Amino acid sequence: MTTTLITGANKGIGYETARRLVGAGHDVWVGARDAERGRAAADRIGARAVQLDVTDDTSVSAALEAIADQAGRLDVLVNNAGIPDNTVGVEGISGATALAVLNTNVAGVVRVTQAALPLLRSSDRGSIVNVSSGLGSFGANTDPARPESQTPLIVYAASKAAVAMLTLKYAQALPGLRVNAACPGLTATDFAAGFPGAQPVEDAVGVIVDLACAGLDGRTGTVLEAEGPLAW
Repeated sequence: MTTTLITGANKGIGYETARRLVGAGHDVWVGARDAERGRAAADRIGARAVQLDVTDDTSVSAALEAIADQAGRLDVLVNNAGIPDNTVGVEGISGATALAVLNTNVAGVVRVTQAALPLLRSSDRGSIVNVSSGLGSFGANTDPARPESQTPLIVYAASKAAVAMLTLKYAQALPGLRVNAACPGLTATDFAAGFPGAQPVEDAVGVIVDLACAGLDGRTGTVLEAEGPLAW
């Protein structure tokens, strides 16, 4: 059985991904900053829960130790946890607000990935899926036909561009693992409050689930959306 950890999985895209992967036969660990909410979410779908705050090194280490002790393995890591910054344009941006977003969305990926590497390296199917966004793609943001080019979410977009580069560089540094980023698109979660045209979460997670279920011959070092590879 494939053992999978999903960060930020007590609601939204993370929760739906967990539900789908449980249905696909994975032994899923729901990582959640709030332990009680994490347990409730895990109980609803037949998963396991672990308290995990991606901004806290001690919490991250304890979570991976718990998985090692209780499951003995980790095959797939889905770095989903993130926070929005729906500040449109420059008003309201500060160094402090930027650091908060980058600490969760970028440094959080690094913290969890680094802590998970010993378990992932010992797996014969180790895979990392980083949940990113088209807003992190230079190609999408410079294409007038795409909505990203008309959406000046400065700090959030920068955080997801960083996730894309982390994906590429981790893939290059870890040839024994598969490392990819998935862009689910604009989805009707807390993140998309106030943005029209958001898709249901059930329609958004397919690209994440596909990468989490890919075999040993699956791709690595790519950023994917539902339609296929996304230009960097």
